[in-house]
Amino acid sequence: MVRSARQPSAAFLVTLALLCALLHAGLAGTASAGKSTTADEIAHLTAGLAYNTRGDYRLQPENGNLPQRLAALPLTLAGTALPPATSDAWKVSEVWRYGHELFYERGLTTDEFLFLGRAMIALVSAATGLLVFFWSRALFGWRGAFLSLVLFVFCPTFLAHGALATSDVVMTFFFVASVGAWWRHLEKPGTTGALLSAVTLGLAFVAKFSAVLLPPMLGLTALVWAAGEARRSGWRAPLLRLVRTTALHVVVTWAVIWIFYGFRFSAFAPAFAAEATFNHGWGFVLGGLGLPAKILWHLREWHALPEGWLYGLAFVLQFSRERAAFLNGDYGTTGWVSFFPIAFLIKTTAPLLLLLAVGLTASIRRIIRIRLATAWPRLRPLTPLAALFAVYWATSLASHLNIGHRHILPTYPVLFIAAGWLGCWLDLRRPLVAALIAALALWHVGASLRARPHYLAYFNEIVGGPQNGSRHLVDSSLDWGQELPGVKTWLEAHARAGEPVFMSYFGTGEPAYYGLERARRLPFINVFKIPQPLVPLEPGLYCISATMLSHVYSDVRGPWTLALENKYLAARTLEPALIDYTTKPARRAELERAAPAEQWQAVVKRYDGLRFARLCYYLRLREPETQVGYAIFIYRLSAAEIHAATAGSIAEWRDLIERTATH
Repeated sequence: MVRSARQPSAAFLVTLALLCALLHAGLAGTASAGKSTTADEIAHLTAGLAYNTRGDYRLQPENGNLPQRLAALPLTLAGTALPPATSDAWKVSEVWRYGHELFYERGLTTDEFLFLGRAMIALVSAATGLLVFFWSRALFGWRGAFLSLVLFVFCPTFLAHGALATSDVVMTFFFVASVGAWWRHLEKPGTTGALLSAVTLGLAFVAKFSAVLLPPMLGLTALVWAAGEARRSGWRAPLLRLVRTTALHVVVTWAVIWIFYGFRFSAFAPAFAAEATFNHGWGFVLGGLGLPAKILWHLREWHALPEGWLYGLAFVLQFSRERAAFLNGDYGTTGWVSFFPIAFLIKTTAPLLLLLAVGLTASIRRIIRIRLATAWPRLRPLTPLAALFAVYWATSLASHLNIGHRHILPTYPVLFIAAGWLGCWLDLRRPLVAALIAALALWHVGASLRARPHYLAYFNEIVGGPQNGSRHLVDSSLDWGQELPGVKTWLEAHARAGEPVFMSYFGTGEPAYYGLERARRLPFINVFKIPQPLVPLEPGLYCISATMLSHVYSDVRGPWTLALENKYLAARTLEPALIDYTTKPARRAELERAAPAEQWQAVVKRYDGLRFARLCYYLRLREPETQVGYAIFIYRLSAAEIHAATAGSIAEWRDLIERTATH
């Protein structure tokens, strides 16, 4: 007797989806396990531990209370003690310096706690994948749901940020969950759904301050819902319901914010309030904000919301006005409208771009064929996704904060869910189309696996892959300080005995902790404010972070001008004295009798920056020995190269650059 094939049960398929989500968390977590601390992680973990153990909310308040508490939970449960409150860094809220004390000066098992903190966020990333899956299933069935889930699970961007102790993935989860819960409770009235939606929104507002974009998203969604209801019963009933549910959401969100700040207005824990301050005063964070400053000030005076939350919002508004940025070799401080479209185009896998193009083309053709009025009932359930995508992209295009592709992370789940529509084509009755969709999905998986473990540095074929990424984007789109272990591994295999090693590093990892004690330090960006000696340059290995090589955060960016050359030459005559000043205490005291310390320190900083910039103009044209994780470039430089690049005349420098450029 021939038995008929049976469809897998719903329980089996849901279990399979759960395993796929856990696979995503595993892929992300094991890839990040071999990476050093990325730039923001030390602040998130230190601040979270302060929130959890001291109830003090001054450290890093601008990046969300919930994600930092969550990432620091393993540290908290292990009973990890913060450095003493007598530390100057604690008193003035210097979270980076205080974090350095915690992670690198007290014998903490940094790698272990970094892995555990990242694992907490990886679970949130897996939960985001499940949101994508279940939403896609509701719209497009099981085949669409698994197509959406596969695209999520192997997305290099989510694999990169899904296991970092930061707030980006947590906020992404709450963007998707909030618009979904809001739409669901509008469509299916009930107290439970309304409370779930309100609590989800409240959690979003303590996840990250980009949650301020949720009210317009929910407002657009509500408008579409109310218009549909009004056609059946008039406007009165839906508007009254919206007023009631909006009031509920406001009250619950307000309560959730107070809960996460310990039901206390002051950001200062009482035990430390007498001596502690914010890192930047209220006057600074509110300066130049106009009407928002007045609103925030009044809310602070009325104690309407916790001080830590209000300060964090003011901080975000202030520092998003201008920020140094890099795009395709260009520099700016107020961003470009093209930044995020270009970032999306070159950091999304080519097969996903093709899938989206195929799906968009097919859906437009179908809408035209059956007319919008007929298609609207099928399009209406997409309303919350469309609102999220439209509002987020509109604000991103206008944003002055162009420092990372990660800032458009919340729009990717929308695309994954929408791509689930193509699941209906995975049908043996349409073999050619099914083969095309399957091939693109497998290509997406293959592209992701080829990028492993360097997911953060992923760039697609449009720009020639990750080896060319630094020509287009840096910072958290490529080089966020994650490759110190890779540098150590390469040096152990390739450095010659006694060969000098120089390093210019972008990030908050501590090179000495990762076994790079021998590296002599060129300019760093790690905001620890730890003075470093000025070192003479010699033939040897030069390890330069891509972000440092691009000079995006340097005072010396753009073309090398005659004015810069003259400043450099004037300072160069002082190099021996400057080196003595930073390395010999007795000589420093002697020099400070001739000029004040502040003047010497300023000259050291200016000369160090100019010398490094002159060197980097040459290195950007020269092929490196290797690219460690595509984020740190290692060059083996000869005495002749060092002389021409940093000590030679302008003619020698120009000749070196011209010869290199023509090779």
